[in-house]
Amino acid sequence: MFSNFGELERYCKEQGVKMIDFKLIDLSGRWRHITIPIERLAPSLMEDGIGFDGSNYGFASVESSDMVFVPDLSTAMMDPFWEMPTLSLIGDVISLHDHKPFTHYPRAIAKASEKYLATTGIADRCLLGPEFEFYLFDRVAFDLQPHSTSMQIETAQARWTSGDNFNNNGYQINHKGGYHITPPMDTSHDYRNEVTRMLEERGVPIKYHHHEVGGPGQLELEVESGPLTVMADRSMLIKYFIRNSAAAWGKTATFLPKPLYGEAGSGMHVHFWLFKGQEPLFFDPAGYSSLSKTALYSIGGILKHTPALLGLTNPSTNSYRRLIPGYEAPVSICYATSNRSAVIRVPGYAKTPANKRFEFRSSDATCNPYLAYAGILMAAIDGIKNKIDPVAEGFGPYDINIFELPPAERDKIKSLPHNVEEALNALAADHAFLTTGGVFPEKLIEKWIETKLAESRQIDARPNPYEVATYYDL
Repeated sequence: MFSNFGELERYCKEQGVKMIDFKLIDLSGRWRHITIPIERLAPSLMEDGIGFDGSNYGFASVESSDMVFVPDLSTAMMDPFWEMPTLSLIGDVISLHDHKPFTHYPRAIAKASEKYLATTGIADRCLLGPEFEFYLFDRVAFDLQPHSTSMQIETAQARWTSGDNFNNNGYQINHKGGYHITPPMDTSHDYRNEVTRMLEERGVPIKYHHHEVGGPGQLELEVESGPLTVMADRSMLIKYFIRNSAAAWGKTATFLPKPLYGEAGSGMHVHFWLFKGQEPLFFDPAGYSSLSKTALYSIGGILKHTPALLGLTNPSTNSYRRLIPGYEAPVSICYATSNRSAVIRVPGYAKTPANKRFEFRSSDATCNPYLAYAGILMAAIDGIKNKIDPVAEGFGPYDINIFELPPAERDKIKSLPHNVEEALNALAADHAFLTTGGVFPEKLIEKWIETKLAESRQIDARPNPYEVATYYDL
């Protein structure tokens, strides 16, 4: 938003800004924040930054945890969720001992991946366009006690509320019947309009929004494409606005991939382009689905490294409750055109050179977007550098519904990891493509795997109601 401190200072005076809020990301992908009064805003802040303890963020050890946050002026925006006029900035982290960018900070890794792309000579620009699926509920409650475990979700538009005599208008949505449904069944249209307008006014261009398949309140907001690090920043903003707007409406939003058994899961499909200057690199009218060799090699690299990538793009135990057969979520490591059952889908409607792209469909929004997007790019670069042919690797194309193949044929296609531990083990065994060029530090990958495995094992250690129902009387 601003190119220098003077512009920032003038804007704050014009808008009556009282507080400055700095947003930082931790290893798992949650935003944290530090706030200062406007009186503490000074030019030195742009260089000296604000000190904090990086060990509490998950990416620094206790013995070398002193970090400094330096705001990025281009990310400034008015935060509408505070009573007092507040300007918000994202930024970068530098090490206190050498005053250099901290290479383990997720935003630094995203930037490093873009810089590495430029050094390869392959392309100088990577564009991403994620789709954000999520559920909007009226209320959610969960309780975790040694003697009691429960979760309850309430949402008035769900079919299961049709028997409620006191809070019912008869306009519930049928099971899997929510796709593009109109009011009065679609009760969240005004909410989505509000989120869209607030994001547009803060420089986040939204392509469209609509109700998704899940009847109990599944929604989608798709963003226009943008550069990798910018898109990671925007991804955090989108999640922040969706959640805080929901709270302001007296509701609650979640990006859990599978919050409800038997209902559609929520993914974060990522559209992917490469450009050199103004030249799009993925179009060739003579190629399969008008894809160039560069595009196909990119696909080959991503599919080859998909099991490892899922350790970054699908890092929660809940991610794998979505990646099951019978829904639109893919489970097979392959590519195809206009086929939602494949991990990589080539949109059939994208026919012009600048629009020709492919979509990585397995990822979800429980990821840290800086790490996930950088990982996808690094896998694509590896595919191009090593000319990984997806056909020769057995990845397709499969322009059929994979779920309808005979079992013997379907079994020939490699499957996605079945749980987060499988994905993290794949990442541990296959991450040289990430550390190339120093983009992902080895120790950061080790820390990530250690952290996510610990989460998984904590969840595995706890009984759940279905488990008790299945085995109680044995």
